[in-house]
Amino acid sequence: MQWLDRVTDNLITIRINGMIMDFWDILEILIIAILLYYILAWMKTTRAWALLKGVIVIGGFLIIAAFFKMNTILWIAQNVLGFAVTALIVVLQPEFRKALEELGNKKVWRNFVPFDLTGSDANQVSEATINEIVKACAEMGRAKTGALIVLEQKVSLKDFKATGIDVDAIVSSQLLINIFEHNTPLHDGAVIISGNRIAAATCYLHLSASTGLSKELGTRHRAGLGISEESDSLTVIVSEETGKISCAYEGELIRNISADDLRAYMHQILIKETGDSKKRIRIRDRKGRSKVRDEKHVSS
Repeated sequence: MQWLDRVTDNLITIRINGMIMDFWDILEILIIAILLYYILAWMKTTRAWALLKGVIVIGGFLIIAAFFKMNTILWIAQNVLGFAVTALIVVLQPEFRKALEELGNKKVWRNFVPFDLTGSDANQVSEATINEIVKACAEMGRAKTGALIVLEQKVSLKDFKATGIDVDAIVSSQLLINIFEHNTPLHDGAVIISGNRIAAATCYLHLSASTGLSKELGTRHRAGLGISEESDSLTVIVSEETGKISCAYEGELIRNISADDLRAYMHQILIKETGDSKKRIRIRDRKGRSKVRDEKHVSS
């Protein structure tokens, strides 16, 4: 089989040229090794890991077939190989898309690029808006009114806003409670907040495909987690069954948090300050986030 002969020739070439490797060859090998490590680490968290094990089994079978010169099997494999690669790309399209989105996420490059390439603070949320959202969530939690509130950040949620009804109103606890009140026209779906204004209501979100979610969580929590996986938005969820508050951010769901924990968590993610005020907020937020994390471990 041609590909097996090429692999053998390359191994012989490496053995011959091994004594003349320079610094750049070693650096190139290290870079390839690191890339392979991260690719395998990524694959282990996706469906690609099971497919990789299947490919390894098939590869082992083909090596045995080549050793015993089973020419018919090798001919079939050689002609099917091109179609198989295309089929793998189609099957793993969601995983490839998610990997590219994570690669393009600015958080990956934050340590290498000392400035914000987007340069937009249009969706920055004020302290008053956070207080109104927390107040509304606390009230809806006590009344066991379900709610799904998405706070837009750098990544645009224009496509999701288009699925709902435009509101364009200043954020207030009374308005949020009224929107999610049972049997009102706007209660079904998500509210999307841009900056300090409610942009749209009754918006439809993609559900998370995560298999690690508890079976007791319903569509509202899956939708909140799903939008956090696709964007940098922060989602606040109030359970209709229990009245408990949860947060979803960067594909992570933190459950059963108090109003104070919610305020501290939103403050840490959404408020951008400078100088001494920023330092004070970080200290306060670190305590708030610690409480949130502890609560998460307890709930799980």
